Amino acid sequence: MNIAPKLVEMTGIAKSYPGVRALDGVDFTLEAGEVHVLFGENGAGKSTLISILAGVTPPTEGKICIDGEEQSFPSVKEARKAGIGAVFQEFSLVPTMSVAQNIFLGREPRRLGLVHRARIFQEARKLFDELDFAIDVRRSVISLSRAEQQMVEIAKALHQKARILILDEPTASLTERETAKLFEFVSMARRRGVGIVYISHRIQEFKSIANRITVLRDGRLIGTIPADNLSETALVEMMTGRKMDEIYPEIERKPSSTVAMNIRDLRCWGVDGVNVEIRKGEVLGVAGLVGSGKSRGFRAAMGLLPVIDGTVTVGGKDVTGAATRKMMDAGIFFLPSNRKEEGLILSATAEANICLSVIDRAEARTKLGLLAPKALGSLTGEIGKKVDLSDAFLARTTSKLSGGNQQKILFGKSFGRDYDVYIFDEPTVGVDVGTRAAIYRIIKAIAESGKAVVVISSDLPEVMNLAHRLIVFRNGKISAEFEGESINEQAILSAFFDQGRISE
Repeated sequence: MNIAPKLVEMTGIAKSYPGVRALDGVDFTLEAGEVHVLFGENGAGKSTLISILAGVTPPTEGKICIDGEEQSFPSVKEARKAGIGAVFQEFSLVPTMSVAQNIFLGREPRRLGLVHRARIFQEARKLFDELDFAIDVRRSVISLSRAEQQMVEIAKALHQKARILILDEPTASLTERETAKLFEFVSMARRRGVGIVYISHRIQEFKSIANRITVLRDGRLIGTIPADNLSETALVEMMTGRKMDEIYPEIERKPSSTVAMNIRDLRCWGVDGVNVEIRKGEVLGVAGLVGSGKSRGFRAAMGLLPVIDGTVTVGGKDVTGAATRKMMDAGIFFLPSNRKEEGLILSATAEANICLSVIDRAEARTKLGLLAPKALGSLTGEIGKKVDLSDAFLARTTSKLSGGNQQKILFGKSFGRDYDVYIFDEPTVGVDVGTRAAIYRIIKAIAESGKAVVVISSDLPEVMNLAHRLIVFRNGKISAEFEGESINEQAILSAFFDQGRISE
């Protein structure tokens, strides 16, 4: 009996860089019409493996077969010819061009030697109709939401007849509704026989989308398992190589009557009169659906959005409308949800990013007030150890580090000086379970030192398990407040939709 060849068969794939073995003899297969998840901690080798398949980088060892025939891809263009399309976290769309122009970029139909614009728009509309995705193909890409841009990237790959589709963290910055739409896209592609390599840290997605899961750790293949009857605990243990009985640490509450930061009757765009007391020695959780105002209120308090009305006090001093720098000087640290656009200088090293948080410290300067390089290096090295960043990672360009290590840099900046209040907005977005556990330990240490901590999160288990006290935002207002044992999923979900419930 003849056995049909695999759509993709990668055998003994290895990749070496100077001093680093990024992949070490990895085998990976993909069937037509399946979703095969690549799972592992940041730095496990997932991105390297898909970069090799997509023609971004050549393997040091190993072979790649497509439909049973051995192939090599010296460039992305050659991989595309073989039917491989990749949608990476950094999109390749031209923002000033229309959706239709992006779909046909480099492959424009022509008439009498000129680009046939009418046909471009006509065929683009037909493509999106077939994909059952409503979008005006004449809109410029820059006017689209991230989810819409993601759909355009996928449509572009499918239009180029991709039989193998690589999706790298496709839901990292999508809402639940946008994620559901993406999954419809994926299901449609599967029905067409497209094989999909799917990279994600969100285990909860796997049951609804995956057929198989391959786990990598430290550049090596740990195993491939079916997605049916998935055990999250077993999967996490495969990924980390250690028992993960408790991802969320027990954070001791240090009760204090001191209100470190007080927000009264705050109104800003999307927030309508909220009152929040941030107390020392406890973790305040902030939950709510996308668009509920849970982040905007704190951004306004930090001087990142204009305050329309209300007051913000820190240590009893009115700081309403103060610039962000002055808020930091008053003892407030704010970790933004978008590390790439607001939190980090991607072109600088990890060390340089952390260094910016310590340059105002007295020990970082000479007696003449000049920067002291040796002292700066010592300070950043100490911070690197606190957030589990080795000297090798500190020396690397931030843009070339994994999302988890970039998030550690962002947390490292919180140790640049001594703050009274730490506001973490989506602290674990786009990071793996192992890095999550490390970040939670940092939050535990800060809270147990007697500081005030605010955790704003769309991840309900995260905010429930970390918080001593939890407030829920709905339609720009606080719809409920819970404390201690009253923090439970059913009550919080009810507060997402039922206005006016205030619990003890």
